[in-house]
Amino acid sequence: MSLASRTRSSSRTHPPSEGSRPRRLSPGRIVAWAALILLIVLTLFPFVWILRTALSTNAALFTGEAGLLPAEPTLVNFRRVLGLATPEEIVAAGGSGVTFNFWLYLRNSLIVATVVTLGQVTFSAMAAYAFSRLHFPGRDALFYLFLSALMIPPVFILIPNFLFLNSLGLLDTFPAVVAPFFFMTPFTVFFLRQFFLGINTQIEEAAKLDGAGHVQLFTRIAVPIMAAPLSTAAILTFIQSWNEYMWPLVVGQDPSVRVLTVALSLFRAGSPQAAPDWTGLMTATFLAAVPIIVLFLVMGRRVVDGIQFSGVK
Repeated sequence: MSLASRTRSSSRTHPPSEGSRPRRLSPGRIVAWAALILLIVLTLFPFVWILRTALSTNAALFTGEAGLLPAEPTLVNFRRVLGLATPEEIVAAGGSGVTFNFWLYLRNSLIVATVVTLGQVTFSAMAAYAFSRLHFPGRDALFYLFLSALMIPPVFILIPNFLFLNSLGLLDTFPAVVAPFFFMTPFTVFFLRQFFLGINTQIEEAAKLDGAGHVQLFTRIAVPIMAAPLSTAAILTFIQSWNEYMWPLVVGQDPSVRVLTVALSLFRAGSPQAAPDWTGLMTATFLAAVPIIVLFLVMGRRVVDGIQFSGVK
């Protein structure tokens, strides 16, 4: 048999696989891609507009042409937010003259977000392990009662918490800012409990035969296996703490504990009889978002791995 005959015979016997065939652009696929691109554009547009405003001066912002490119591009807004511009440059850029200690507020936000993350993930992991592994009367009822707190709007407990901390004399202190979020939260406990339930209990039963108690089971077996979900919970908690506004605004007005999100309001209150300092506000907003963007770019893959985690089978 010739080579050509063998080739034709082989092609008839083994048809091309489905994966090797080029995919056709069906109308449904085109619509899906168009919707995805539109969603991406709508998501990124606010960030583009923030950066466009931050690179413009206040005068050019209102007199220049409207477009995606900045009007009279300049870096003076970044310099004045970071405390590097002279008073003459601030006035020339149309700034309100408000004093904005960016590095102090950045430090405060890092302290609050880090402390809240460490405390909340630690105590939530302990509670989640107890709800998934310990057997005691009323465990499930207590868990669902605790979970029902998700349906309570945070504003409902804002005033009681404020009065309680005021009676303790803790207002305008870091303990007051982190207090409501330091311990476990219903969502984090629920999130981690689902992963604890996915861990094969045979590993823990084998450790029990060797004399391990619940503390050893939690610290030496459950926590190492739960590294990915715990990292995911830590990242989500850090982002939420970094973006928190209402509670730090109520209890942390003093500049020594004022976080970055609250400090952004200074650009609106700096010149009450004039237009807000939009360029300064957008510049500070962009700089405040940079740490979270970097964190998500670096740890985003870990978040996905944590969500896909299903335990050891």
